[in-house]
Amino acid sequence: MAKGYGVILVTGGAGYIGSHTCIALIEAGYDVVIYDNFSNSSPNSIKRVEQIVNKKLDVEKGDIRDKSRLQNVFDKYDIDSVIHFAGLKAVGESVEKPLEYYDNNVCGTICLCEVMRDKGCKKLVFSSSATVYGDPKSVPIREDFPLSATNPYGRSKLFIEEMLRDLFVSDDQWKIVLLRYFNPVGAHKSGLIGEDPNGIPNNLMPFISQVAVGKRDYLRVFGGDYETHDGTGVRDYIHVMDLAEGHVKALENIDNFDKVMTINLGTGQGYSVLDVVKAFEKASKKSVPYKIVDRRAGDVKSCYADPSYAKEVLGWEAKYLLEDMCKDAWNWQSKNPNGYQS
Repeated sequence: MAKGYGVILVTGGAGYIGSHTCIALIEAGYDVVIYDNFSNSSPNSIKRVEQIVNKKLDVEKGDIRDKSRLQNVFDKYDIDSVIHFAGLKAVGESVEKPLEYYDNNVCGTICLCEVMRDKGCKKLVFSSSATVYGDPKSVPIREDFPLSATNPYGRSKLFIEEMLRDLFVSDDQWKIVLLRYFNPVGAHKSGLIGEDPNGIPNNLMPFISQVAVGKRDYLRVFGGDYETHDGTGVRDYIHVMDLAEGHVKALENIDNFDKVMTINLGTGQGYSVLDVVKAFEKASKKSVPYKIVDRRAGDVKSCYADPSYAKEVLGWEAKYLLEDMCKDAWNWQSKNPNGYQS
């Protein structure tokens, strides 16, 4: 066993952020078990992770709403802590299918926590989101800003955060860290794993990548009339390996906390859509044609983090620059034009 800990259960460990975090955990000396239903991820990502870390991984196929399946997994392994990524995550889709989002994200988390409680495993790092800040009154965003959500995806994250705080109030043996991510992009430097969305990408970087690789004709930029430096929406893009490192730091520090910790993971730097397009063109040496179209429901004009609390309590800060994010995203996409089906 690594570091004197039991095993880390990573729900959604085959997904984009989950797979990169598994690499960071294994490189830090932890043992992991991946639990995933592969509804929005590929078993090939796990094969690629195994190639990168040069070891066979324990993988259990299952849904987080399947209580008996989860109980079996907890019985089979000495699970010490859980990093919980599993969930539906497309903003637009959540507006069309709110019930599916609440069922999967909220009910699934209740199920997971009930099994954790029953098995005496009370350490949880939860994958939350900057969407819980809604449309912020000002930027950069601190952890103590008012919370709201502009779509069912964001609300599902908000409900789960509130639920986990209530859980801690009922039993302070729980150790809970809520990590609010800004916009994860990029890929592992090997180019073996990266973001591989089903169908049309919902996020900017994979869409730009697919335009650059010739899979799509042009990028639709939602809104060119925001009050930003070039009229397009501004976001805090963070390299997925920086984000993965944030989870390792959260686990390393979790025993030191005597309250539910809520921590932003971002770079503190806002880039517009067109800033990212230009940086990507430079990194890939490909042109990325775009058209400005109407704003998208639920989008906000500007959203970037004040990441100073993460540095203070976790000793973590983002290392990668936008050019690194673009270079690594292009390295993945150009080597895998069709994602894991390549």
